[in-house]
Amino acid sequence: MGTQYLTFTLNDSLYAVEVLQVREVLEYTPPQELPCPDPVIAGLIRSRGQSISVINLRHKFGFEDVEPSSDTRIIVLEVPSDSAFCNEKGQMVFGAIADSVNEVLDLDPTAEEHTPEVGHSLASDFISGIGSVDGKFIIILNMDKVLSFEEQEKIAPTTDEHLDEEEE
Repeated sequence: MGTQYLTFTLNDSLYAVEVLQVREVLEYTPPQELPCPDPVIAGLIRSRGQSISVINLRHKFGFEDVEPSSDTRIIVLEVPSDSAFCNEKGQMVFGAIADSVNEVLDLDPTAEEHTPEVGHSLASDFISGIGSVDGKFIIILNMDKVLSFEEQEKIAPTTDEHLDEEEE
């Protein structure tokens, strides 16, 4: 039996993350914008009583912006991290905007294709492999490495004061 992955689309391509790293999939609601010059950081949402930073994967991967649709989702991830920016469980918790979420698939790690050499591309740092289902490529992301140190610092847990004021 293979590893289970949640598949989603970005810019008409299929991507996947390990199901074990997915806490939940939420309908898209616009994140509260923050004064942050980094376009990868979309803002904050509240889930399960917790403020969660949200990243825009389209920006991270260099794709053009599109208006969110009824299919747009926020994938809330819990990614192991040894950085100073993780929670008490040793995880970074953040949301990632996807154009749509598809399905959970079993992919056999031994059948995965290795990431093709793409020169000095940053993408090769956070792509752990290429899967294939029904003749379609699925880009398997290593979510542990998608965020740079600087981006991790920007989405580090902060106090909830500014969101609590809105809810009152």
